[in-house]
Amino acid sequence: MIRRVACGISGGVDSAVAAALLKDKGFFDVQGVFMKNWDVVDETGVCTVEKDYEDAKRVCNKLKIPLIEVNFVKQYWNEVFTNFLKDKQSGITTNPDILCNRNIKFKAFYNYCLSELNVDAIATGHYANTSFGPFLEKYEAGKSVRLLRPVDKYKDQTFFLSQVEQEPLCRTMFPIAMLKKNTVRQIAKDRELFNVSNKRDSVGICFVGKRNFKRFIKEYMESNPGNFIDLETGEVVGIHNGFHNFTIGQKCGLSGKSRPYFVLRKETNNNNIYVVSESDHPSLFCDIFTTDKPHWVYEEPNCLKNNNVFECYFRYQHTKPLIPCQIMKTQTGLIVKLIERARALTLGQFGVFFDDVECFGSGRIMHVGPSLYFTDKLSFK
Repeated sequence: MIRRVACGISGGVDSAVAAALLKDKGFFDVQGVFMKNWDVVDETGVCTVEKDYEDAKRVCNKLKIPLIEVNFVKQYWNEVFTNFLKDKQSGITTNPDILCNRNIKFKAFYNYCLSELNVDAIATGHYANTSFGPFLEKYEAGKSVRLLRPVDKYKDQTFFLSQVEQEPLCRTMFPIAMLKKNTVRQIAKDRELFNVSNKRDSVGICFVGKRNFKRFIKEYMESNPGNFIDLETGEVVGIHNGFHNFTIGQKCGLSGKSRPYFVLRKETNNNNIYVVSESDHPSLFCDIFTTDKPHWVYEEPNCLKNNNVFECYFRYQHTKPLIPCQIMKTQTGLIVKLIERARALTLGQFGVFFDDVECFGSGRIMHVGPSLYFTDKLSFK
């Protein structure tokens, strides 16, 4: 029986309402936990962690639940940020929020809460659900759990949970699973949690925050200049100060040009970046890629177990629309064929797989197939 719950309190409205709903549901032994994962001030001299902690304390005081602060800065640096820097140096784009959930929130935090706080379950303010229910009302010991999409499909955060392991997921509550964002904010107002009820959602990479990314990354990586080269003409159209500042599909911001250029490909051996002059240039689009060995949240789909094609939906960025796809298994990972071409598929990103109700899991993109630009140039005689 689940009695004692540790709720991650971030200083935002979602986790605040999650804690309030736990109390409303009858969980009287709720422990608030504030995770400190990053402690570097921004260029204005402000450490946003301190402000978030003050908001978290005010929430817990209002809800009459205790709050403790737990420091995971070392784990975050070693298991998330260091990998992020290595990928950047290799010209690869990754998603640190997916790694943060897998290694920090649903590993370090989960293990700490169960071993040090002796809780029966944890709770978070993620917009997600599981087959055990928002409050683990359907929990069965020894049974695997499915990761389900929440009611609010626009805020759906299962994308970021697609690498989470079974053990922590089985003992995680998602109290706001059945609510939409506007309802969450209204509940915060009704509970007089005014310091977070209208607080803006955090967006972008968590450790960058509101800072300019190029200024931020300059503190950790050397600038290695190189050329911007027009794919079609071979002309050098500009100079960049390091390919780690750019991602595939991004607008380059070259001054003095009659048309904008967009990043197509980065070459780490010579620091050149190939660019194209249209946002919808066909070289930015392709419909096939491979992944490494995928992580299936519940289990590998039966179609793949039987070496058949698995049909589902795919997403490679949280805000992108779902694209129908067909998946085939290989010895090292997956081949994914998209029904519609996608723009700016990028090495290192996670391909995440869904249907209408469930997030199945994800795999890291390892190779991207030929683009529309190159396939259109092929001729067979």
